[in-house]
Amino acid sequence: MSNENQQNQDTIAPAPAAKKKKVATRKTAARPAAKKAAVKRKTTARKKATAAKSSRRSTAQNKRNVVKEASVVIVGAGFAGLGMAIRLRQAGVDDFVLLERADKVGGTWRDNTYPGAACDIPSHLYSYSFAPNPHWSRHFSGSDEILGYIEHLVKQYGLRDKIHFQQDVTDARFDETKGQWRVDTRQGDVWQGRAVVMAQGPLSNASFPDIEGLSDFKGKRLHSARWDHDYDFSGKRVAVIGTGASAVQIVPELAKTAGILKVFQRTPAWVIPRPDYATPDWNKALFEKLPLTRKAMRQALYWTHETMALAVIWNSPLTRLAERLSLMHLRSQVKDDWMRRQLTPDFRIGCKRVLLSNDYYPALQQDNVDLITWPIARIAENGVRTCDGIEHQFDCIVFATGFDVPKSGTPFPIRGLNGRELGEEWSGGARAYKSVSVAGYPNLFFTFGPNSGPGHNSALVYMEAQLDYAVAGIRRILDHDLKILDVRESVQQRHNRHLQKRLARTNWNSGCKSWYLTEDGYNATMYPGFASQYRRQMARFVDQHYRRVPQTGNA
Repeated sequence: MSNENQQNQDTIAPAPAAKKKKVATRKTAARPAAKKAAVKRKTTARKKATAAKSSRRSTAQNKRNVVKEASVVIVGAGFAGLGMAIRLRQAGVDDFVLLERADKVGGTWRDNTYPGAACDIPSHLYSYSFAPNPHWSRHFSGSDEILGYIEHLVKQYGLRDKIHFQQDVTDARFDETKGQWRVDTRQGDVWQGRAVVMAQGPLSNASFPDIEGLSDFKGKRLHSARWDHDYDFSGKRVAVIGTGASAVQIVPELAKTAGILKVFQRTPAWVIPRPDYATPDWNKALFEKLPLTRKAMRQALYWTHETMALAVIWNSPLTRLAERLSLMHLRSQVKDDWMRRQLTPDFRIGCKRVLLSNDYYPALQQDNVDLITWPIARIAENGVRTCDGIEHQFDCIVFATGFDVPKSGTPFPIRGLNGRELGEEWSGGARAYKSVSVAGYPNLFFTFGPNSGPGHNSALVYMEAQLDYAVAGIRRILDHDLKILDVRESVQQRHNRHLQKRLARTNWNSGCKSWYLTEDGYNATMYPGFASQYRRQMARFVDQHYRRVPQTGNA
């Protein structure tokens, strides 16, 4: 049939067309109803799915918001937190939990795994006296061995079930009516305790320097406390910014593999020799079979370090002797006059942290290593620009710039009586009573709190004294059913006035700029005395220094 005939047929025979149109009309009329039914079914299904999802979310939220209770909540599972747990258990307190933000224990020794990482205090002194280790492999052990010791504490004292990992605390507030602390975590969990122990440690948050263009660099960026062991330094152009305690351990290791290594120094440090040696097997066996020999070694180390206080804390004849020892070490290892001048400090020894190293100075003199003393102007896309107008190009920048030590503020909001907030009160510098208690924040205890830093002896000697003091306070809360145990404001003020007067006469406050001090020169970090003095002040818990409110009483 031709197109013309087909067209004529369509015109001549209207009946079938009308019939088709009628069918089409019925289909068109039925389509909205079908569509409406489908939409309704989809809407109903969507509502059911949303309701089910909401129900699941609500159930999960309810589970997450269930308040979990313990007599004592310990924040942190490093040296301080684990030590606190051990001392509590030894004192008969077993109802405690440890909240750890990471997925394993160790604190700063879990985080600092850079090449050459080690402690600058002898191992037999950098360990707990109540948990000795006769098997240290070296006089100054590396980070792996120290971390192994920490993990051994967990196993030896059965603490694994007490630790809750990946619990990043975001808020702590005291409920005065209940006499309890509420602790919230980023994961949505809520913990409630009669007492809280802040044991997260001062060296837990890596600090990057305030340098313009820090985020502009296109190469690899590393911090000493966040090391990337998969990165290959072989033949690379590497910068190390910082010349402190971490840098003097990192630089000799990187010098072995990097193609070019440039060390950017802002201020030279006092460096003294490090008397390190491997412990022979017979010595380990002796320490294990005759514990008195191990204790004698610890005591000898302790009192040797105590005498160092006379050199590094106060300006005395021993200070000049220590400076001469350091300069002799510098002259014996660095032959170039100009480099020696660049590495000679212009401040009193002890004002900044004294460093121990045998291989830092030799590393700086290797052919592939340069010491840069020009100030850094900014970080650029391809490297570091210094104030002399030179851009040093690198594949990798290593920041050995330490930590945000809490001289002021707090790592998360801590709210005490009448809504007071500790971060605001500490904005001008942290203050506490005996480093452990803070007025207005009852039943709260700090480890490594304000003015507990040692400049000459083991930090764990100071920490043990704090742990035992905190245990004494916690036992009073539990044994006497106290709602509130709060140090008196007048007692805390008197204590801190005395501390600051003593600090004014120390080398730390002698004029240099260090991480011990706030921007306006307030020293909230160091203890101005011997470790034996600190231990003596912590040995007595004076009840009259605290306001005590029983559960049934009034303030």
